[in-house]
Amino acid sequence: MSTFFYVYIIQSEKDVNRFYTGFTESLDERLAQHNAGSVPASKPFRPWKWKTCLAYTDRDQALAFERYLKTRSGRAFAKKRL
Repeated sequence: MSTFFYVYIIQSEKDVNRFYTGFTESLDERLAQHNAGSVPASKPFRPWKWKTCLAYTDRDQALAFERYLKTRSGRAFAKKRL
C-alpha cells in the first residue's frame, strides 16, 4: 500500500477571501484540527472547507510544492489554476 502526502488549500466559510495552504498525511484529521481551532493561524477564520487537495507519493515533492504555494508566485498560481 502506498502512503500519500497531501498539499491542501482550505477556504474560510466566514471570510471567503481567506485561504490557508498546508501539508498533511491525513486530510480528515487535518481539517478537523483547523475547524476545532487547534491551528493558531487558521483559528480566527473558522469554519473551513476544502478548496483543493493534491496527493503525492513523494514527501519531499509535496513539501516543496507546499513551500512554493506559500510564495507570491505560488499564491498567484493557486488563485488562477487551483
